[in-house]
Amino acid sequence: MLTVPRPITNLDDAQRSNDVAAERLRIAIMAPCWVPVPPSGYGGTELVLDTLARGLVDAGHEVVLVTTGDATCPVPRIAATPLALGTDDATPLNETVHVLEGYAKLPRVDIVHDHTLVGPLVGLRSGRAPVVTTNHAPFQGAMSTYFRHISRDVPVIAISHAQASLAEGIRIAAVIHHGIAEERFELGKGDGGFALFLGRMSPDKGIVHAIEIARTADIPLVIAAKMREPAEQAYFEHAVRPLLGPGVEYVGEVGGQAKVELLQRATALLNPIAWPEPFGMVMLEAMAVGTPVIATPNGSAPELVADGVAGYIASSTQELAERLQAASSLARSEVQRWAWEHFSARHMVENHLRLYHRIIAEHRSPRVRA
Repeated sequence: MLTVPRPITNLDDAQRSNDVAAERLRIAIMAPCWVPVPPSGYGGTELVLDTLARGLVDAGHEVVLVTTGDATCPVPRIAATPLALGTDDATPLNETVHVLEGYAKLPRVDIVHDHTLVGPLVGLRSGRAPVVTTNHAPFQGAMSTYFRHISRDVPVIAISHAQASLAEGIRIAAVIHHGIAEERFELGKGDGGFALFLGRMSPDKGIVHAIEIARTADIPLVIAAKMREPAEQAYFEHAVRPLLGPGVEYVGEVGGQAKVELLQRATALLNPIAWPEPFGMVMLEAMAVGTPVIATPNGSAPELVADGVAGYIASSTQELAERLQAASSLARSEVQRWAWEHFSARHMVENHLRLYHRIIAEHRSPRVRA
């Protein structure tokens, strides 16, 4: 029997219904300054923040989103940076200026949910409201050291149990899965006759492996990938372009409705990741339109994809090719049902609200430290 991990690990069941129905909150969400919210193309974190902000407003709470001037998320916004800077300009100085401007312009709120790295330190210094942060990267190397220090004073949210398992010495306040809004995704027919790779042009995403799998399975592969940064372009020229040809097509970066339509037409999403990916929104988006996911057992993939229900998890090229050939036998309606039952926007919003209420209550009645 398949066991689904509980999305929140530390909240007491007895407080669940009371917390969600408690007082109306004023919530600030601090977004990074690299990609607008929502993204026009690639941008998993920004898509999640758009869904979270909308969902919190729909649940009756006040939200202010600290973001970039070109953001279009339909909630009250503070433009701490005039335009999204792009990941090429992802420097500590640019992020520091963004969060300093953002916190300086914040109105009075009950809690700040910060999705930047520098932000929690600035929020602690301001002392205006409790701060909670989400880590969207693996707890490894310098990232692990950083969160080990700040988790002493700032509650840290992990986005999967796989990610949290790497958080050695880090206090994890909760594990909260990302969610997707049902109204944005309709069941697709999968009648395009191709497998789809969707992500960014990077070796850790497994693009070359995806090509090998698709050719072994004798199924055409469409590659839709972000390729803006020099490293991404170099990888494409060196490793991917030579493999393009009959049965393997690169169509560039896609976003918005074009991305949804591509997912709806795909027979399966081929996602042979080669790194401990903390979540992987593209897998949720695929399942939301009923497209099965074929993935390697790395990072959060086994946690998100119910093997034999919403897709298949396998390791070798031959095994993955066989699973890709079998993907069309899975009922797309069941794939979509899995996504809605376990990764809906409503679940994500409710789980965040439970944590927000707990943090606010602890902030109002601080414990005396020994």
